[in-house]
Amino acid sequence: MKYAEVDSSTPVITELSSRVEDRFCTLRWRWPEGVQAVCIHKASAEAPVDGDSPPAGMKLYTREEYKANNGYRDRLDDIGLVAYTIFARLAEHGDTMLVRQKDGDNRIVVSAGKARIYYSILQKKGLFSKQKTVHMTITAEVPVGRDVLCYVKKRGGYPSGKEDGVLFPFVQDFAAGKSSLPPIEIGKEDFVRIFFTDGRKYGLYYELVPE
Repeated sequence: MKYAEVDSSTPVITELSSRVEDRFCTLRWRWPEGVQAVCIHKASAEAPVDGDSPPAGMKLYTREEYKANNGYRDRLDDIGLVAYTIFARLAEHGDTMLVRQKDGDNRIVVSAGKARIYYSILQKKGLFSKQKTVHMTITAEVPVGRDVLCYVKKRGGYPSGKEDGVLFPFVQDFAAGKSSLPPIEIGKEDFVRIFFTDGRKYGLYYELVPE
């Protein structure tokens, strides 16, 4: 399987649209005349789209299936932004060819939603102690890498952001479900909060929720 040479007469996918509802995405498009099947590629929107040969892992979808289902329906098990690319499928001299559209009209990006990360911070202070013990718990809907979260310590009040105090990284990944972290000792006037290490990046995939 390889890409077809594209010119003004090559059939292309147009009017690609999407609808997301209850973790399912429905795609619809205008079929070019004479095309009886397409190949559908699904990947993270951040994945590279260039290449000299078609990507692996595509799904063959026929025009008859499209008519029967009134489009293409796919379950969104991912999180964040997902890109679908629809390639018109041609047969030339016994070879299967896919149409690569440089105009991008055959590619669409949809949001698969965010996974929630719940966190709780419990501080215990001894009556005559100069320190207090902090117990942190992370409850994640999906596995979360250690580089996604950090905690920040500030003296005299709760930090308002990751730059508002002393930042500490986590040293372990978080499995899906509840993770209780080893307790830490901080000063009596110190306060701790959990933040994304990169809110713009990880905010696309996760929602951080205090408990």
